[in-house]
Amino acid sequence: MLLLFAVIPTVAVTMFWTGTASRALSLLSSGSAWERIARSGETALAAARAGTRTLSQQRAFDAHEAELRRSVELAKRLDFVAGRTVRLLGVGALLMVIGIAVGASRVAGHLSRQLSRPLDELVGWTRLIRGGEPLPDFADRRGAPEFEVLRTSMRTMAQELESGRQRALEAERAEAFRESARRFAHELKNPLTPIRFAVDRLRRSAPDELRETVEVLAEEAARLETMARSFAQFGRLPDGPLAEIDVAELVTKAVRSTIPERLTVTLDVAEELPLITGYYEPLVRAVTNVLLNAVDACPVDGRATTGGRIRVRLARERGSGLDAVVISIHDSGPGIPPEVLRHMFDPYVTTKPGGTGLGLAIARQTMAAHGGDIHAHSAPGAGTEMRLRLPITRVETA
Repeated sequence: MLLLFAVIPTVAVTMFWTGTASRALSLLSSGSAWERIARSGETALAAARAGTRTLSQQRAFDAHEAELRRSVELAKRLDFVAGRTVRLLGVGALLMVIGIAVGASRVAGHLSRQLSRPLDELVGWTRLIRGGEPLPDFADRRGAPEFEVLRTSMRTMAQELESGRQRALEAERAEAFRESARRFAHELKNPLTPIRFAVDRLRRSAPDELRETVEVLAEEAARLETMARSFAQFGRLPDGPLAEIDVAELVTKAVRSTIPERLTVTLDVAEELPLITGYYEPLVRAVTNVLLNAVDACPVDGRATTGGRIRVRLARERGSGLDAVVISIHDSGPGIPPEVLRHMFDPYVTTKPGGTGLGLAIARQTMAAHGGDIHAHSAPGAGTEMRLRLPITRVETA
Protein backbone atom coordinates (compact mmCIF):
# COMPACT_ATOMS: atom_id res chain seq x y z
CA MET A 1 0.00 0.00 0.00
CA LEU A 2 2.83 2.39 0.83
CA LEU A 3 4.45 1.52 -2.49
CA LEU A 4 1.25 2.28 -4.43
CA PHE A 5 0.83 5.60 -2.66
CA ALA A 6 4.36 6.54 -3.74
CA VAL A 7 4.47 5.16 -7.31
CA ILE A 8 1.03 6.02 -8.75
CA PRO A 9 1.28 9.80 -8.17
CA THR A 10 4.87 9.75 -9.46
CA VAL A 11 3.85 7.99 -12.69
CA ALA A 12 0.94 10.38 -13.24
CA VAL A 13 3.06 13.49 -12.71
CA THR A 14 5.88 12.12 -14.91
CA MET A 15 3.54 11.33 -17.79
CA PHE A 16 1.96 14.76 -17.62
CA TRP A 17 5.35 16.47 -17.47
CA THR A 18 6.76 14.37 -20.39
CA GLY A 19 3.72 15.07 -22.57
CA THR A 20 3.88 18.78 -21.86
CA ALA A 21 7.60 18.97 -22.63
CA SER A 22 7.17 16.99 -25.87
CA ARG A 23 4.33 19.26 -27.01
CA ALA A 24 6.31 22.40 -26.23
CA LEU A 25 9.39 21.17 -28.12
CA SER A 26 7.33 20.17 -31.13
CA LEU A 27 5.83 23.66 -31.24
CA LEU A 28 9.26 25.24 -30.97
CA SER A 29 10.94 23.15 -33.65
CA SER A 30 8.46 23.33 -36.66
CA GLY A 31 11.21 22.53 -39.22
CA SER A 32 8.79 21.99 -42.18
CA ALA A 33 7.26 25.47 -41.70
CA TRP A 34 10.69 27.08 -41.94
CA GLU A 35 11.46 25.14 -45.12
CA ARG A 36 8.24 26.33 -46.77
CA ILE A 37 9.06 29.91 -45.81
CA ALA A 38 12.57 29.47 -47.30
CA ARG A 39 11.18 28.14 -50.64
CA SER A 40 8.64 30.94 -50.93
CA GLY A 41 11.37 33.46 -50.07
CA GLU A 42 13.69 32.10 -52.76
CA THR A 43 10.86 32.32 -55.34
CA ALA A 44 10.20 35.92 -54.36
CA LEU A 45 13.91 36.78 -54.57
CA ALA A 46 14.24 35.18 -58.04
CA ALA A 47 11.29 37.24 -59.29
CA ALA A 48 12.77 40.37 -57.79
CA ARG A 49 16.17 39.78 -59.40
CA ALA A 50 14.56 39.53 -62.86
CA GLY A 51 13.94 43.29 -62.91
CA THR A 52 16.34 46.17 -62.63
CA ARG A 53 17.58 46.95 -59.14
CA THR A 54 20.07 49.24 -57.52
CA LEU A 55 23.18 48.20 -55.65
CA SER A 56 21.55 48.73 -52.29
CA GLN A 57 18.58 46.62 -53.29
CA GLN A 58 20.90 43.84 -54.44
CA ARG A 59 22.66 43.89 -51.07
CA ALA A 60 19.33 43.73 -49.25
CA PHE A 61 18.27 40.74 -51.36
CA ASP A 62 21.54 38.93 -50.59
CA ALA A 63 21.23 39.65 -46.84
CA HIS A 64 17.66 38.39 -46.78
CA GLU A 65 18.60 35.23 -48.65
CA ALA A 66 21.47 34.51 -46.20
CA GLU A 67 19.12 35.04 -43.24
CA LEU A 68 16.60 32.64 -44.69
CA ARG A 69 19.25 29.94 -45.13
CA ARG A 70 20.53 30.49 -41.57
CA SER A 71 17.00 30.23 -40.16
CA VAL A 72 16.34 27.02 -42.07
CA GLU A 73 19.59 25.53 -40.74
CA LEU A 74 18.71 26.49 -37.15
CA ALA A 75 15.23 25.03 -37.58
CA LYS A 76 16.70 21.72 -38.77
CA ARG A 77 19.11 21.66 -35.83
CA LEU A 78 16.29 22.33 -33.36
CA ASP A 79 14.15 19.65 -34.97
CA PHE A 80 17.05 17.16 -34.67
CA VAL A 81 17.64 18.01 -31.01
CA ALA A 82 13.91 18.01 -30.15
CA GLY A 83 13.38 14.52 -31.54
CA ARG A 84 16.14 13.08 -29.41
CA THR A 85 15.26 15.22 -26.37
CA VAL A 86 11.78 13.72 -26.24
CA ARG A 87 13.28 10.24 -26.20
CA LEU A 88 15.76 11.29 -23.52
CA LEU A 89 12.94 12.78 -21.45
CA GLY A 90 11.01 9.53 -21.73
CA VAL A 91 14.03 7.45 -20.68
CA GLY A 92 14.76 9.89 -17.82
CA ALA A 93 11.16 9.77 -16.65
CA LEU A 94 11.23 5.96 -16.73
CA LEU A 95 14.46 5.86 -14.74
CA MET A 96 13.06 8.36 -12.26
CA VAL A 97 9.92 6.25 -11.80
CA ILE A 98 12.06 3.15 -11.29
CA GLY A 99 14.27 4.97 -8.75
CA ILE A 100 11.29 6.30 -6.85
CA ALA A 101 9.71 2.83 -6.89
CA VAL A 102 12.89 1.22 -5.53
CA GLY A 103 13.30 3.89 -2.87
CA ALA A 104 9.65 3.70 -1.92
CA SER A 105 9.83 -0.09 -1.71
CA ARG A 106 12.84 0.15 0.60
CA VAL A 107 11.11 2.74 2.78
CA ALA A 108 7.88 0.74 2.76
CA GLY A 109 9.75 -2.44 3.71
CA HIS A 110 11.58 -0.67 6.51
CA LEU A 111 8.40 0.85 7.88
CA SER A 112 6.63 -2.48 7.56
CA ARG A 113 9.38 -4.25 9.50
CA GLN A 114 9.44 -1.49 12.10
CA LEU A 115 5.72 -2.01 12.66
CA SER A 116 5.05 -5.69 12.01
CA ARG A 117 8.01 -7.28 13.82
CA PRO A 118 7.51 -5.45 17.15
CA LEU A 119 3.77 -6.12 16.92
CA ASP A 120 4.40 -9.83 16.27
CA GLU A 121 6.79 -9.86 19.23
CA LEU A 122 4.25 -8.22 21.53
CA VAL A 123 1.51 -10.59 20.36
CA GLY A 124 3.82 -13.47 21.28
CA TRP A 125 4.36 -11.87 24.70
CA THR A 126 0.59 -11.79 25.29
CA ARG A 127 0.48 -15.56 24.68
CA LEU A 128 3.29 -16.05 27.20
CA ILE A 129 1.54 -13.86 29.77
CA ARG A 130 -1.74 -15.70 29.24
CA GLY A 131 0.02 -19.02 29.79
CA GLY A 132 1.87 -17.79 32.86
CA GLU A 133 5.26 -18.28 31.19
CA PRO A 134 8.19 -15.89 31.78
CA LEU A 135 8.96 -13.23 29.21
CA PRO A 136 12.34 -13.30 27.45
CA ASP A 137 15.07 -11.51 29.38
CA PHE A 138 16.41 -9.70 26.32
CA ALA A 139 14.60 -8.41 23.24
CA ASP A 140 15.65 -6.54 20.11
CA ARG A 141 14.96 -2.84 20.45
CA ARG A 142 13.07 -2.68 17.17
CA GLY A 143 10.49 -0.15 16.18
CA ALA A 144 9.71 3.31 17.40
CA PRO A 145 10.46 4.36 21.01
CA GLU A 146 6.79 3.86 21.82
CA PHE A 147 7.28 0.10 21.33
CA GLU A 148 9.99 0.10 23.99
CA VAL A 149 7.62 1.89 26.36
CA LEU A 150 5.01 -0.76 25.57
CA ARG A 151 7.53 -3.55 26.20
CA THR A 152 8.44 -2.05 29.58
CA SER A 153 4.76 -1.71 30.50
CA MET A 154 4.08 -5.32 29.50
CA ARG A 155 7.04 -6.54 31.56
CA THR A 156 5.73 -4.60 34.57
CA MET A 157 2.25 -6.00 33.99
CA ALA A 158 3.62 -9.55 33.70
CA GLN A 159 5.56 -9.13 36.95
CA GLU A 160 2.50 -7.78 38.74
CA LEU A 161 0.35 -10.62 37.38
CA GLU A 162 2.94 -13.18 38.48
CA SER A 163 3.11 -11.56 41.91
CA GLY A 164 -0.67 -11.67 42.09
CA ARG A 165 -0.67 -15.34 41.12
CA GLN A 166 1.95 -16.11 43.75
CA ARG A 167 0.04 -14.18 46.42
CA ALA A 168 -3.16 -16.01 45.49
CA LEU A 169 -1.39 -19.38 45.64
CA GLU A 170 0.22 -18.50 48.96
CA ALA A 171 -3.14 -17.38 50.33
CA GLU A 172 -4.76 -20.64 49.23
CA ARG A 173 -1.91 -22.68 50.69
CA ALA A 174 -1.99 -20.70 53.94
CA GLU A 175 -5.75 -21.17 54.24
CA ALA A 176 -5.38 -24.89 53.57
CA PHE A 177 -2.60 -25.13 56.17
CA ARG A 178 -4.67 -23.19 58.70
CA GLU A 179 -7.69 -25.40 58.15
CA SER A 180 -5.55 -28.52 58.58
CA ALA A 181 -3.96 -27.05 61.70
CA ARG A 182 -7.36 -26.21 63.21
CA ARG A 183 -8.64 -29.74 62.62
CA PHE A 184 -5.45 -31.32 63.89
CA ALA A 185 -5.45 -29.16 67.04
CA HIS A 186 -9.10 -30.03 67.67
CA GLU A 187 -8.51 -33.76 67.21
CA LEU A 188 -5.39 -33.60 69.38
CA LYS A 189 -7.00 -31.71 72.25
CA ASN A 190 -9.87 -34.16 72.64
CA PRO A 191 -7.76 -37.13 73.87
CA LEU A 192 -5.24 -34.91 75.67
CA THR A 193 -7.64 -33.95 78.45
CA PRO A 194 -8.37 -37.51 79.66
CA ILE A 195 -4.69 -38.41 79.16
CA ARG A 196 -3.64 -35.55 81.42
CA PHE A 197 -6.20 -36.55 84.09
CA ALA A 198 -5.04 -40.17 83.90
CA VAL A 199 -1.38 -39.15 84.27
CA ASP A 200 -2.24 -37.04 87.33
CA ARG A 201 -4.00 -40.04 88.94
CA LEU A 202 -1.05 -42.29 88.14
CA ARG A 203 1.32 -39.80 89.76
CA ARG A 204 -0.66 -40.06 93.01
CA SER A 205 -1.12 -43.82 93.08
CA ALA A 206 1.64 -45.39 90.99
CA PRO A 207 4.30 -47.47 92.80
CA ASP A 208 7.90 -46.29 92.90
CA GLU A 209 9.07 -48.59 90.13
CA LEU A 210 6.60 -46.90 87.74
CA ARG A 211 7.42 -43.30 88.69
CA GLU A 212 9.88 -42.84 85.83
CA THR A 213 7.39 -44.24 83.31
CA VAL A 214 4.68 -41.92 84.60
CA GLU A 215 7.04 -38.92 84.27
CA VAL A 216 7.79 -39.89 80.67
CA LEU A 217 4.04 -39.99 79.99
CA ALA A 218 3.61 -36.61 81.64
CA GLU A 219 6.43 -35.05 79.60
CA GLU A 220 5.11 -36.44 76.34
CA ALA A 221 1.58 -35.31 77.19
CA ALA A 222 2.93 -31.82 77.91
CA ARG A 223 4.80 -31.84 74.60
CA LEU A 224 1.64 -32.85 72.77
CA GLU A 225 -0.27 -30.11 74.55
CA THR A 226 2.35 -27.56 73.48
CA MET A 227 2.10 -28.85 69.92
CA ALA A 228 -1.71 -28.57 70.02
CA ARG A 229 -1.41 -24.95 71.18
CA SER A 230 0.99 -24.22 68.32
CA PHE A 231 -1.39 -25.71 65.78
CA ALA A 232 -4.30 -23.81 67.31
CA GLN A 233 -2.36 -20.54 67.12
CA PHE A 234 -1.46 -21.11 63.49
CA GLY A 235 -5.02 -22.16 62.66
CA ARG A 236 -6.48 -18.77 63.48
CA LEU A 237 -5.60 -15.26 62.40
CA PRO A 238 -4.57 -12.69 65.03
CA ASP A 239 -7.62 -11.52 66.90
CA GLY A 240 -8.53 -9.44 69.89
CA PRO A 241 -8.81 -5.70 70.44
CA LEU A 242 -6.62 -3.32 68.48
CA ALA A 243 -4.40 -1.16 70.64
CA GLU A 244 -1.48 1.23 70.42
CA ILE A 245 1.67 -0.77 71.16
CA ASP A 246 5.08 0.39 72.31
CA VAL A 247 7.30 -1.88 70.23
CA ALA A 248 10.42 -1.07 72.26
CA GLU A 249 8.75 -2.18 75.49
CA LEU A 250 7.31 -5.29 73.84
CA VAL A 251 10.68 -6.37 72.43
CA THR A 252 12.53 -5.59 75.68
CA LYS A 253 10.18 -7.82 77.70
CA ALA A 254 10.42 -10.60 75.10
CA VAL A 255 14.23 -10.45 75.16
CA ARG A 256 14.36 -10.65 78.98
CA SER A 257 11.94 -13.59 79.15
CA THR A 258 13.30 -15.57 76.21
CA ILE A 259 17.08 -15.28 75.94
CA PRO A 260 19.03 -17.21 78.59
CA GLU A 261 21.87 -15.69 80.59
CA ARG A 262 24.50 -17.82 78.88
CA LEU A 263 24.17 -15.69 75.73
CA THR A 264 25.42 -12.15 75.22
CA VAL A 265 22.59 -9.84 74.23
CA THR A 266 22.89 -6.38 72.71
CA LEU A 267 19.70 -4.32 72.57
CA ASP A 268 19.86 -1.15 70.47
CA VAL A 269 16.66 0.93 70.44
CA ALA A 270 16.35 4.11 68.37
CA GLU A 271 15.09 7.21 70.10
CA GLU A 272 11.47 8.36 69.89
CA LEU A 273 10.04 5.34 68.14
CA PRO A 274 6.35 5.93 67.41
CA LEU A 275 3.61 3.64 68.62
CA ILE A 276 2.05 1.17 66.24
CA THR A 277 -1.49 -0.14 66.08
CA GLY A 278 -1.95 -3.87 66.29
CA TYR A 279 -2.66 -7.01 68.30
CA TYR A 280 -0.43 -7.25 71.36
CA GLU A 281 -0.45 -10.97 72.18
CA PRO A 282 0.08 -12.20 68.59
CA LEU A 283 2.99 -9.77 68.22
CA VAL A 284 4.54 -11.03 71.44
CA ARG A 285 4.27 -14.61 70.14
CA ALA A 286 5.78 -13.65 66.78
CA VAL A 287 8.80 -11.85 68.31
CA THR A 288 9.26 -14.66 70.85
CA ASN A 289 9.27 -17.32 68.14
CA VAL A 290 11.99 -15.46 66.21
CA LEU A 291 14.05 -14.99 69.39
CA LEU A 292 13.74 -18.68 70.24
CA ASN A 293 15.07 -19.57 66.79
CA ALA A 294 18.02 -17.23 67.37
CA VAL A 295 18.71 -18.85 70.74
CA ASP A 296 18.62 -22.34 69.22
CA ALA A 297 21.04 -21.22 66.49
CA CYS A 298 23.67 -19.96 68.94
CA PRO A 299 26.37 -22.30 70.36
CA VAL A 300 25.54 -23.89 73.67
CA ASP A 301 28.72 -23.04 75.55
CA GLY A 302 28.57 -19.31 74.74
CA ARG A 303 32.36 -18.91 74.58
CA ALA A 304 33.64 -15.81 72.81
CA THR A 305 35.56 -17.93 70.31
CA THR A 306 32.42 -19.74 69.14
CA GLY A 307 29.84 -16.96 69.26
CA GLY A 308 26.80 -17.04 71.48
CA ARG A 309 25.75 -13.45 70.76
CA ILE A 310 22.38 -12.01 69.79
CA ARG A 311 21.98 -8.41 68.64
CA VAL A 312 18.51 -6.83 68.60
CA ARG A 313 17.98 -3.46 66.93
CA LEU A 314 14.86 -1.33 66.66
CA ALA A 315 14.74 1.53 64.18
CA ARG A 316 12.32 3.52 62.07
CA GLU A 317 12.45 2.97 58.34
CA ARG A 318 10.95 5.16 55.64
CA GLY A 319 10.96 4.03 52.05
CA SER A 320 9.07 2.15 49.33
CA GLY A 321 5.89 3.96 50.36
CA LEU A 322 5.99 2.42 53.87
CA ASP A 323 6.71 4.11 57.19
CA ALA A 324 7.50 1.28 59.57
CA VAL A 325 9.24 0.17 62.75
CA VAL A 326 11.86 -2.49 61.94
CA ILE A 327 12.93 -5.16 64.42
CA SER A 328 16.27 -6.73 63.45
CA ILE A 329 17.39 -9.87 65.28
CA HIS A 330 20.87 -11.15 64.42
CA ASP A 331 22.43 -14.29 65.86
CA SER A 332 26.01 -15.53 65.69
CA GLY A 333 25.07 -19.05 64.68
CA PRO A 334 26.39 -21.05 61.74
CA GLY A 335 23.89 -19.60 59.29
CA ILE A 336 21.18 -21.23 57.20
CA PRO A 337 21.81 -23.07 53.92
CA PRO A 338 20.19 -21.42 50.87
CA GLU A 339 17.96 -24.42 50.14
CA VAL A 340 16.51 -24.21 53.67
CA LEU A 341 16.34 -20.41 53.66
CA ARG A 342 13.93 -20.41 50.71
CA HIS A 343 11.34 -22.48 52.60
CA MET A 344 11.96 -21.56 56.23
CA PHE A 345 8.68 -19.62 56.54
CA ASP A 346 6.55 -22.45 55.14
CA PRO A 347 4.46 -24.38 57.66
CA TYR A 348 5.84 -27.66 58.99
CA VAL A 349 9.38 -26.89 57.78
CA THR A 350 11.87 -27.30 60.62
CA THR A 351 15.43 -28.48 61.25
CA LYS A 352 15.01 -28.88 65.03
CA PRO A 353 14.32 -32.34 66.49
CA GLY A 354 10.77 -32.43 67.79
CA GLY A 355 9.89 -29.06 66.27
CA THR A 356 6.55 -28.41 64.61
CA GLY A 357 7.83 -25.98 62.00
CA LEU A 358 5.11 -23.47 62.91
CA GLY A 359 7.04 -20.79 64.81
CA LEU A 360 8.20 -18.77 61.79
CA ALA A 361 4.98 -19.54 59.89
CA ILE A 362 3.00 -17.99 62.77
CA ALA A 363 5.39 -15.01 62.79
CA ARG A 364 4.89 -14.43 59.05
CA GLN A 365 1.12 -14.80 59.39
CA THR A 366 1.10 -12.25 62.23
CA MET A 367 3.22 -9.75 60.29
CA ALA A 368 0.98 -10.11 57.22
CA ALA A 369 -2.10 -9.47 59.39
CA HIS A 370 -0.49 -6.17 60.49
CA GLY A 371 0.35 -5.14 56.89
CA GLY A 372 4.04 -5.82 57.45
CA ASP A 373 6.49 -8.51 56.44
CA ILE A 374 9.38 -10.63 57.67
CA HIS A 375 12.57 -11.51 55.80
CA ALA A 376 15.66 -13.55 56.56
CA HIS A 377 19.23 -12.84 55.49
CA SER A 378 21.86 -15.48 56.16
CA ALA A 379 25.29 -16.59 55.04
CA PRO A 380 27.16 -19.74 56.08
CA GLY A 381 29.40 -18.92 59.05
CA ALA A 382 28.05 -15.36 59.39
CA GLY A 383 24.85 -15.97 61.32
CA THR A 384 21.29 -15.07 60.42
CA GLU A 385 19.41 -11.78 60.56
CA MET A 386 15.60 -11.66 60.75
CA ARG A 387 13.90 -8.37 59.88
CA LEU A 388 10.33 -7.77 61.01
CA ARG A 389 8.64 -4.64 59.61
CA LEU A 390 5.54 -3.24 61.27
CA PRO A 391 3.83 -0.29 59.54
CA ILE A 392 2.99 2.75 61.62
CA THR A 393 -0.76 3.35 61.52
CA ARG A 394 -3.39 4.94 63.67
CA VAL A 395 -5.97 3.04 65.63
CA GLU A 396 -8.92 4.31 63.57
CA THR A 397 -7.30 3.33 60.26
CA ALA A 398 -5.86 -0.02 61.25
